[in-house]
Amino acid sequence: MEYKMSPEEEKQMVDAAFKNLLDGYLASNHRKKVEIIEKAYRFACEAHKGIRRRSGEPYILHPIAVATIVSQEIGLGSTSICAALLHDVVEDTDYTVEDLEAQFGKKIAKIVEGLTKISGGIFGDKASVQAENFRKLLLTMSNDIRVILIKMADRLHNMRTLGSMLPSKQYKIAGETLYIYAPLAHRLGLFAIKTELEDLSFKYEHPETYENIKRQIADTEEARNKIFDKFAAPIKEKLDAMGLKYEMKARVKSVYSIWNKMETKRVSFDEIYDLYAARIVFKCDNECDEKRICWNIYSEITDLYSLHPDRTRDWISVPKANGYRALHLTVMGSDGNWVEIQIRSERMDEMAEKGFAAYWKYKIGEGEEETELRTWLMTIEEILNNPEPNALDFLDTIKLNLFASEIVVFTPKGELITLPKNSTVLDLAFSLHTEMGAHCIAGKVNHKLVPLSHKLQSGDQVEVLTSHSQTAKEEWVKFLVTAKGQTRLRTALKKQRRSIIDKGNELLKRFLADNNMEMTGDNINRIISKEGLQNKEDLLYKVGNGEVVLNEQVLKEVKKSPTGLLSKLFRIGTPGKKVKEEPKSVTMKIERINGKIDISKTYLLHSENGVSNYKLATCCEPIPGDDVVGYVNDNDEVVVHKLSCPNAMRLKSSYGGRLLQTDWDSPTDKFLVAVRIEGIDRMGILQEIIYTISTTLAIDIRRLEIGAKDGLFTSHLDVMVKDATVVNNLCKRLKSIKGVTAAVRAKA
Repeated sequence: MEYKMSPEEEKQMVDAAFKNLLDGYLASNHRKKVEIIEKAYRFACEAHKGIRRRSGEPYILHPIAVATIVSQEIGLGSTSICAALLHDVVEDTDYTVEDLEAQFGKKIAKIVEGLTKISGGIFGDKASVQAENFRKLLLTMSNDIRVILIKMADRLHNMRTLGSMLPSKQYKIAGETLYIYAPLAHRLGLFAIKTELEDLSFKYEHPETYENIKRQIADTEEARNKIFDKFAAPIKEKLDAMGLKYEMKARVKSVYSIWNKMETKRVSFDEIYDLYAARIVFKCDNECDEKRICWNIYSEITDLYSLHPDRTRDWISVPKANGYRALHLTVMGSDGNWVEIQIRSERMDEMAEKGFAAYWKYKIGEGEEETELRTWLMTIEEILNNPEPNALDFLDTIKLNLFASEIVVFTPKGELITLPKNSTVLDLAFSLHTEMGAHCIAGKVNHKLVPLSHKLQSGDQVEVLTSHSQTAKEEWVKFLVTAKGQTRLRTALKKQRRSIIDKGNELLKRFLADNNMEMTGDNINRIISKEGLQNKEDLLYKVGNGEVVLNEQVLKEVKKSPTGLLSKLFRIGTPGKKVKEEPKSVTMKIERINGKIDISKTYLLHSENGVSNYKLATCCEPIPGDDVVGYVNDNDEVVVHKLSCPNAMRLKSSYGGRLLQTDWDSPTDKFLVAVRIEGIDRMGILQEIIYTISTTLAIDIRRLEIGAKDGLFTSHLDVMVKDATVVNNLCKRLKSIKGVTAAVRAKA
């Protein structure tokens, strides 16, 4: 849409935006320092004069919007408002940090300098290449927590106005936001901002799914309200009888959190029963009475509804380290669903809803980062608990050092690498490259030879020594601190294992051929059963390693006749791991502009007669119908990931220039998909499942395993389908069978 506005209309719009900022500030508890805010506004207007955003609007509207978020949504004062108004001046204009210091003082200039460093240099393009380090660099290199908070406000406004960007930019920025900024907002206690960042990222990554869930939330609102009103009515009667002044309301899950649960639990929207939590906020003039009233309310509620014994959280007796206080309980509603209830006083609620005191570790596991954050939060607990006028100005003296549990080392060329404390030479080797880790024999630390188990110190200069004759060892895991190191060690071991498996495959194939037999699934399964192994991979490994000898006894087992029709449909005994054929592929034609990949166009994914112009990512196994993104690897091959794939999220953060907008061409080939079925075992249910799949839906079954225990059954099914719609329809039909409680797409 073309931007059209007269100069006078623009001036009125800018003035109105600044007036809104000023009105919000004047309504706060902060000491009123209007003069310096107006001075910063005039300075920013002059600095950005004539500059426009991509949408066509005057650029000054962006710093005003960031300052408004800083003031009204995070709750900071005049120093932060001025810094937010000026945050792009040094980066985008000819003004320097020294100019700002002369006009506004050292404090504001330092914050703007910190924001400029984050936006440029090693915190800009190079940082995005190492997305995992970006958040840590952002935190450890900042002298003032307000730098980070203003940066969060800047990102939030950019996300709110992302619609004016190209789709390729939207993908990259949304992915980076979800991977870096939303978790960072969560750690800092900016719960409302974290939720909005997640929802906005999701909106641009999965627009159709976002709108679909949003519509379903709206469509179910009336029914949901009726259920909640029925649930709340008896509780309100009890609270009224207690003589309390209170508010009880339902808090609905965000669109992103609903989708995330649908993905992780493999359920539909209709199967998510905890769409809302109830919150009771009561008025209490005497802080000493809060605990007693909370437990009295708890007692009344548990007289009405059955309590979930493992889901009571007492954060009144022992508050969270960030000052959060509340009593949480979960009860069974009259409709048979669990409902979480949060009980708070008005004071507790205010504390919980303030940025710093929000759910910074809600549903996050304990770890080193949380320990360091808890220590930091305890140092500002007084500020959090006593939000007096100008109290947040004391944050000027507080340094944010969340990652004191990390070290910084240097390569021989001077490249900086951040690692967890106690990391070893082997950790560093694997962090640089899997092959380097696998062939590591020792290290040189500050020019002195050390073993690969040597623990590194901050400031060490480290050279990794390798040898082609060295191979990865399973016992190395005890030398590794980093998750990346452990993962890459497993990858290296798997690669070594693969070469032995390939050798075993050749030996077994030759053995069967020499005896006029084929390497069929039935033949292999009989050997697996005889040797008491888990799957085909284990068998081939042991054959290649000489642990299973191919002799007359093995041949005798293979020659046993099939046990009838069921042996063709099911794996009897311990199931073998299926081996999928790698589809043949041809390199997609990637268009380039000045040597760079053209990411502005949409590339069609085509597959016909077993030949594709792409490769499917093994981590998420997408098929036509899934929302996907293409990644151009070092061989110029397009690797297709689901948009929801965690690996795709990392790629979006780190390799935006290699990501392609992709769309499925009309598929002619079929794809192997796995479905997991669970339910209550009964006579005839297996026949109904087979009939539904093969006859009613006419789907090609490639594997079906089933096992039953204690009245329950689990089935693993492999089918060939043309797209995701067929799988979704299959799962829906299977769930309609009496006794089937779940039918979900799984990893093949």
